[in-house]
Amino acid sequence: MSQHRDLDVIAGLVPAGSRVLDLGCGDGELLAHLVSAKGCSGYGVELDDANLQASLARGIDVIQLNLEEGLAMFGDASFDVVLQLDTLQHLRNAEKMLRETARVGRIGIVSFPNFAHWPNRLSVARGRMPVTKTLPYQWYDTPNIRVGTHADFEVLARKNGLTILDSFGLRDGRPVRFWPNARASVAVFKFERR
Repeated sequence: MSQHRDLDVIAGLVPAGSRVLDLGCGDGELLAHLVSAKGCSGYGVELDDANLQASLARGIDVIQLNLEEGLAMFGDASFDVVLQLDTLQHLRNAEKMLRETARVGRIGIVSFPNFAHWPNRLSVARGRMPVTKTLPYQWYDTPNIRVGTHADFEVLARKNGLTILDSFGLRDGRPVRFWPNARASVAVFKFERR
């Protein structure tokens, strides 16, 4: 995600006072903001040691956990909001984690790089994999296991019985609601179970 402005937009989707689980919380910046600015509480989940330490330094309660192992330690609907920002593309079984996100939280918020963004399409049309601010790695050296599009997630959500409450894209920290599949570098969805 393109840092602070994207995080501000995402924070706006989280109701004040929510109990939040932030999957792949990174350095804890967003969760710390939600706690201080919106009176939220909750936990971060992070695998990387450096990010874990940074989250702890911010005063965030963080659990070291590999998301590939699932969320069995959390009960059904134990959080108001589950955030899964910029993590779905790193997981081997993204669909399973999406179902777990919907199980554990009353509301889920997901974001990921939108591979259908027009500069990415242009790069592929030229015969090259894209390298952008949102997808900054060469194809042979990327932590991303998969790429997805705004339109692909809509299909996946319906397949898994999710109701999309809001969907849009982000480009340079600004929401994109008109043609987000082509015009946004990041896809964002807020959803709940049916």
